[in-house]
Amino acid sequence: MAAAIERDIPEEYLDGYVGILADACATGRRLTRDELDSRRALGELAADAGLGLRALVAAHLASTRAHLPGADADTDSVLAVAAQAVDAFAEGYERAQRHAVRQEEVARREFIDDLLYGRSDLGQLAERAERFGLRLSYEHAVAVAQGENAYEESDPAPREVERALIARFGDRSILLTTKDGRLVCIAPGDQTDVLTFFAKQAHAATDGGRVAIGRPQPGPGGVVHSYEEALNALDLAQRLDLDAPVLHAADLLVYPVLTRDRQAMADLVSSTLGPLQRARGGAQPLIDTLTAFFDAGCVATEAARRLTLSVRAFTYRLDRIHQLTGADPSDPVQRYTLQTAVIGARLLDWPTQQF
Repeated sequence: MAAAIERDIPEEYLDGYVGILADACATGRRLTRDELDSRRALGELAADAGLGLRALVAAHLASTRAHLPGADADTDSVLAVAAQAVDAFAEGYERAQRHAVRQEEVARREFIDDLLYGRSDLGQLAERAERFGLRLSYEHAVAVAQGENAYEESDPAPREVERALIARFGDRSILLTTKDGRLVCIAPGDQTDVLTFFAKQAHAATDGGRVAIGRPQPGPGGVVHSYEEALNALDLAQRLDLDAPVLHAADLLVYPVLTRDRQAMADLVSSTLGPLQRARGGAQPLIDTLTAFFDAGCVATEAARRLTLSVRAFTYRLDRIHQLTGADPSDPVQRYTLQTAVIGARLLDWPTQQF
């Protein structure tokens, strides 16, 4: 068996080993620095060639047995020299592997940056993507999870989510990474179960963080498009105080439409809600009143409960809004204008930011 293992390993990776073993054992000395360096260099070459370390160690042991010195040789000396040579060889092997891992990590990070920022030639990007299990000619969707803390790939939360995804789905052309402190999952557009599962796991791993899922988009540029949609959804959730743990960009398309003409929206906010600034305490309490009213389905009792106000105090605020703006929140037509203006104020951070 030993001879068979040795034959599986090209002789070049054991070059000089027999001579070093015989000379060192004959004199009782240990390996010189040059000899150790030569073993390390061969270990690096073997790692680069993709040979297994176990088979290489077995080949060294088989060679040691096959070329043992005479019966009068000191066994301890033979074993000490062999151990020293194999240890140096394994050191070089492991050093080459660590270097390869670092290079792979750098290449992976560069690919992810190019993929999510759309900075690379799309054709080259598609070729590079196959190395990481993605076929960019298909549709892909991106989910982004954001917690209170910023995350790196080596942190426990991303590792926990990755283990759960692998255990559930195995190899399904899924790419999990981190970007700007957020968890990012890229999956084929037709595998919505993957992103749904990711959202559940990421929400738990980030201690209740929020997850946004972009729409499936085709082609090499589709990933960055879906990624930007997910980021925009997270930004909207923060501006609008949306409390849903999982947001779908497809459900929020109305908001980018409303703010596409920023000047028109600013004009609507100023003309509709501007008079609220004359109220005692400013406009913000009355905007919060309208927000609670609309979020509660225009049910005053529920809105009052959410603001911890009496129904009487709440209805007084609604009357005050009607007096100042001339728009009645209880009237369906006027209510639409008020609600659109309130959404615009939250998106534009008005009245904190004046325009």
